[in-house]
Amino acid sequence: MAFAWKAAGISYNRYLAIAARVVRRSLQEGPRLQAERRGEMDLRFAKWQNGKQGENRSLGEANAEAATELASQEAK
Repeated sequence: MAFAWKAAGISYNRYLAIAARVVRRSLQEGPRLQAERRGEMDLRFAKWQNGKQGENRSLGEANAEAATELASQEAK
C-alpha cells in the first residue's frame, strides 16, 4: 500500500507542514501561540548569473509577485 501523502499527490515536506499545522491548531491557547511563533519561517533565495550571486529575496514575496504577474498575463 502506498503512503497516504503519495496517494494524495503531495510531497513529503508538504505533508509534514500540513501535519504540523494541524497539531499546532489543536493545542490550547497558550501553548498554541508559542507553537505558532516557532512554526513561522522566512526562506530566502538568490539567483546566480555568470558566477555572481544576485540579490537575496524572500521566497514568499517572490511567489506572491509571480502569482500576481501570472494572473495579469492570464487576464489579457
